[in-house]
Amino acid sequence: MREPATRTERPLTIVEFALQSDRAPAVLLLVLLPLICWMWIVVMARDMYGPMTGTSAWMMTANWDVPHLSLLWAMWTVMMTGMMLPSASPLVLLYGAIARRSAQGRRQVYALTAGYLIVWMVFSLAATALQRGLAALLVVSPMMEVTNSRFGATLLLLAGAYQLTPIKLACLRTCRSPLAFLISRWRAGWPGAFVVGLEHGAYCVGCCWALMLLLFAGGVMNLTVIAALTAFVALEKLAPLGPQGARVSGVLLMAAGLLMFFR
Repeated sequence: MREPATRTERPLTIVEFALQSDRAPAVLLLVLLPLICWMWIVVMARDMYGPMTGTSAWMMTANWDVPHLSLLWAMWTVMMTGMMLPSASPLVLLYGAIARRSAQGRRQVYALTAGYLIVWMVFSLAATALQRGLAALLVVSPMMEVTNSRFGATLLLLAGAYQLTPIKLACLRTCRSPLAFLISRWRAGWPGAFVVGLEHGAYCVGCCWALMLLLFAGGVMNLTVIAALTAFVALEKLAPLGPQGARVSGVLLMAAGLLMFFR
């Protein structure tokens, strides 16, 4: 009798391989944590543009002491986590799939994500200092919106020009290639995973810092601006647009900035 023909198995795609990882860290880090952050952002934004008697009441102060500055830094950290962590999902999923056979697989995934988020926490510290400096110069209002349209136009021009720079395109290529990044930067154990997260977070900040400044142009707690930037960053990193998308968006941002400046 003839042996039945064996079916040739189709090789796994990167996404299918990534989804074979332990799903518990992925659900916690990529679904629940961003969801909690977004819930806090929505509640605070609605209160800020409403009665300002709830979660945003602490911002109505003339004395920006250490507790109030800490709350402002926490606000930026929560925003950056909710906005940027979803765009790092390919890295987290791939790392989890590769490390799933390790005894410390879960710990390594958490360490990787912690390293990534710590970089954005440092960025949030810089954003907090920038906001207080702009507020002292009366460029940003207590509602965290720019008071000078030409300053807003300058931010658009800056963000657009940065989209065209070699460092932006280099960082974007790294963010869009998590598998190549892990192959070249792999380190064993959870301390190594933490360092990998730090390195990827640094590339991510290098890719997106100028875009995040547009929060000042449109309103730091403006939900429409926050959602638009989150979607744009995700498309830039995950959609098959590549560097060409960054160049097109850069030209459009500069055109909008020039229009705003001369109007």
